[in-house]
Amino acid sequence: MLTVGLIVGSTRPNRFADTPVRWLVEGASARSDLRLSVLDLRDFALPFFNEPAPPGYTNGVYTDPKAEAWRKRIGELDAFIATVAEYNHGPTAVLKNAFDSAFLEWQRKPIAFVGYGGVGAARAIEALRGTAIELQMAPIRHEVNIAMEPYLGIVQAGRSLNDYDYLVRGRALMFDQLVWWGEALKAARQRTAAQSSVAA
Repeated sequence: MLTVGLIVGSTRPNRFADTPVRWLVEGASARSDLRLSVLDLRDFALPFFNEPAPPGYTNGVYTDPKAEAWRKRIGELDAFIATVAEYNHGPTAVLKNAFDSAFLEWQRKPIAFVGYGGVGAARAIEALRGTAIELQMAPIRHEVNIAMEPYLGIVQAGRSLNDYDYLVRGRALMFDQLVWWGEALKAARQRTAAQSSVAA
């Protein structure tokens, strides 16, 4: 079974992120091919990146204990989903910082995005795709964009994400693709590790 980390990409009070997080946990609970763990950035309290040397120079080791705990947790997982808010056409600082607070542990793993806001955080997600690629991740094509109409329907009219069939279908397709890529990359990582072990 694929282990998937759901990164909650906002830490502000009264955040909307909790709504898609509950919805994603609900969707994942109906599947037998993945196990979802919520990684709430509130719980990790990561300092903003302030390392004396880039992690590429230190074999991925961080001097800050909170960053070390975060990167080790990331290393335990096979794939990721991030909830994405969009501020001024970009992602939240805490979410970008979470990517910067691990290095080797992200590599050769897929990531999906669930965005919300005026355009479903499409511009913020696009920025994060570049970050993910630089970290040697595999951002999958399928994303879920909770744009203004469903966002306001939930916030102002008491609706649910399950009231929007296209979002429910998008969630299922995102999970399907994340599992496909996750299983393929996990097998490749295991094969590489076995080859390295034999060579050693």
